[in-house]
Amino acid sequence: MAVGTGYLLSSHNDRSRGCSTRSCVFQERNGLMHTPPRREDMANEPDTVELSATDLREVARYAAESAQEVLSIFEELHPDDQRPRVAVEAAWTFAEGGERTNLQRTSALAAHKAAQETTSEAAREAARAAGHAAAAAYLHPLAKATQVKHILGAAAHAAHAAELVAGGDHSVGAQRIEQARQRATPALVAVLRRYPTAPSSGNRVAQLMRALDASLRSL
Repeated sequence: MAVGTGYLLSSHNDRSRGCSTRSCVFQERNGLMHTPPRREDMANEPDTVELSATDLREVARYAAESAQEVLSIFEELHPDDQRPRVAVEAAWTFAEGGERTNLQRTSALAAHKAAQETTSEAAREAARAAGHAAAAAYLHPLAKATQVKHILGAAAHAAHAAELVAGGDHSVGAQRIEQARQRATPALVAVLRRYPTAPSSGNRVAQLMRALDASLRSL
């Protein structure tokens, strides 16, 4: 089923009702606001990207695999905090054929909240990887570079988490990015290539994401 302009998978719970709360700002920052564009605004939108339900599940699967690899980093420090694990499980639920529901959105937000609350940088990045895994289901069909984070964000945060555990050793992050490249399926790469390249500026996570983006596009 083609998503086309990209909102055919939206449920009633996907529709933003318009808000200015801190929660809504947080959702927008993490790519979780999913407001269908108005017809009169379409002329001002970037080109749209064709996405099928299969495409979205391929992205979610890749993100879930990435986050799963570093989940233990968070759980070793916070064994009673299940928020990142719930987010990863929500990503798997969608990737394996379940409907996209509010579970992916709320669990992503909860994982990002867990990231904010931990004092460990490595655990923070692991939780963020989980949050991005759940949010991968909300990849928007707009040809904008910022959407690449829905595809590769979990892998980039996971690589940075591993890097931090190793004392900030960049070679560890590079190794994780190479592993992520090897895990990528042709279907995942095909989706990535429909979008512009990853943004050219940013922090260490952005650097890792650009490295992965460039590597996958070269395949």
